[in-house]
Amino acid sequence: MLKRRFFNAAAAVTPFLTGSLMTETAEAADVSNTVLMELKYGTVTIMLRPDLAPLAAERIRVLTAEGFYNGCKFFRVIPGFVAQTGDPTNTGMHGSSLPNLPAEFTNDASFLTGTVGMARTNDPNSANSQFYICLAPATFLDGNYTIVGQVTAGMDAVLKIKPGVGQSGSVTDPDAIIKMTMAV
Repeated sequence: MLKRRFFNAAAAVTPFLTGSLMTETAEAADVSNTVLMELKYGTVTIMLRPDLAPLAAERIRVLTAEGFYNGCKFFRVIPGFVAQTGDPTNTGMHGSSLPNLPAEFTNDASFLTGTVGMARTNDPNSANSQFYICLAPATFLDGNYTIVGQVTAGMDAVLKIKPGVGQSGSVTDPDAIIKMTMAV
């Protein structure tokens, strides 16, 4: 039986917070962990966090290099919460052909605006290819989901992604990732 990859959306939405967790110096020093995600609204720069989630960061690097994310749609977008992508079927029920990843939960960082987390089923060890970008702080996810990266530029483009409706955030005619590449 296929299980939808998700996270709990029932918690209250917290206010919008701006700013990034990474400095420009850290970005320049580690371009091997820099992902460029092209949207129709602009380019989004994501710094992967192998210090927090080495397996998930490597998975994103591998799939990005393979072109896996090109054309993936943001099938689930909950305004004030998250924009989710990374399923080539755009249903939220599939991932890559690679094995699922073990949980890499941490209390050393928080889900703030622009944090990139790995989506999973109820099984903590089921993250695969799907990820979400927090549209606002979601600290209730801390310690329960893997933080794999942080948007360091282009959050304005992320905030323009077509929103979904209802509690599920299902999107009709969703926006897609045009191309996702590693900076090097």
